[in-house]
Amino acid sequence: MKVAYIKGASTPQDYPFHSLPEVAFLGRSNAGKSSLINSLCKQKVAHISKTPGKTQILHFYNINNKICFVDLPGYGYAKRSHKEREKWKNLVEHYLSQRKNLKLLILVQDIRRSWTEDEQSLLHLSQFLKKNFILVLTKEDKLNQKEKIKQLKEFQKVLGKDLIYTVSNTKTSGIQTLFQDIQKLSQN
Repeated sequence: MKVAYIKGASTPQDYPFHSLPEVAFLGRSNAGKSSLINSLCKQKVAHISKTPGKTQILHFYNINNKICFVDLPGYGYAKRSHKEREKWKNLVEHYLSQRKNLKLLILVQDIRRSWTEDEQSLLHLSQFLKKNFILVLTKEDKLNQKEKIKQLKEFQKVLGKDLIYTVSNTKTSGIQTLFQDIQKLSQN
């Protein structure tokens, strides 16, 4: 797989100019967005940290000259000033609502967490913007099979079965199927 870091963007004027379909990875701080990108790319391209809130700008990655992955700052817990968090929020909202190349939203969520109003708002936004949307539940290896099934059923009540993927970045389970579906959905 050929992966190239395009650039980081802290303002809309910094967004790269290209015609690649973009796939945005969004979710709470420390949900595993950057780790998921690394697993999908089969190499360490996105910086990961155990400290929530490390991704502070939009990071653009060229994947095989066919797709552009965009790693967005996380929402929720982050030890940053209100002003900084507001700046991130505005940047992400502008990107999601204005970017013409954006074809697919991937909400990355730790499978151990519950669906909240924040996630519901992102789902509604994707529907309003008429963008493809999938939920990727990470860290499935942290639960036993019974707990995993229970959590999965809760998410399926909200989204149905077709929009949900479970993955483990450490064991790479579910990664290949997810990558193939991302390629298909980003072309629509």
